[in-house]
Amino acid sequence: MRWTGARYTDKPTVEVRTWIDAPPERVWALVSDVAMMPSLSDELQSAAWLDGATEPSVGARFVGRSRHEALGEWSTTSYVIECEPGRVFAWAVADPADPSAVWRFRLHAGDGGTDLSEWMQMGPGRSGLSQAIDRMPEKEQKIVFVRMREFERNMTATLERIKRLAEAE
Repeated sequence: MRWTGARYTDKPTVEVRTWIDAPPERVWALVSDVAMMPSLSDELQSAAWLDGATEPSVGARFVGRSRHEALGEWSTTSYVIECEPGRVFAWAVADPADPSAVWRFRLHAGDGGTDLSEWMQMGPGRSGLSQAIDRMPEKEQKIVFVRMREFERNMTATLERIKRLAEAE
């Protein structure tokens, strides 16, 4: 990721992708299993469906608990905003109308496998990062850049783990 000078209110995004030698149905089973996601993530510690949900559908909610060395521990409620089995799974964190982040997996079948991308948008709603920016507004662009690089690195690792699991089946 190269320097963009983005501010939080710019709603910066990052996207990573990989090709997986497995059909979209197998990849979908992995990316849509929120309870399994903590085993694929360095930050996410646990995740569980709420309100009796057992799988993704638009409007379903899940709670995630995360940990970061500099930001501490926190939990958030996410809302599924897109769900097309085998194609797309997306959720908004906190308030769907003003999310602190939006996350999306996209799957495209091709060449006997699946092209998988993970995309995220920071903001526009407030998050833990907002508190750091409030304390050091003169460093906002650097804070955003460092966090986006962390997301890119973590997302790349997550996709590699999904690839290994999908191709091992």
